[in-house]
Amino acid sequence: MDDLEKYIEKRKKTRPDFAENFEVGYNDFKIGLLLKQARIDAGLTQDEVAQKLHTKKSAISRIENHADDIKLSTLKKFASAVGKEINLQVI
Repeated sequence: MDDLEKYIEKRKKTRPDFAENFEVGYNDFKIGLLLKQARIDAGLTQDEVAQKLHTKKSAISRIENHADDIKLSTLKKFASAVGKEINLQVI
């Protein structure tokens, strides 16, 4: 277990509010990170993705950094713009 994992576990044990909200925040962060990585893997800049989606670079930055309230249709469009597909699972 690395230092970050130790820190997270300690915070979960000592702060119930942190534990309750951690997973939701982490999943939102992970979605944005996956989208960003897909863009980078496709060799595209935020500007280039913005042009494909007929929006601004700032909108792409918001999607990548604050994906907590993103529409499924936006996810699909972003994925398509970087040559990927969205695959959802209900677990």
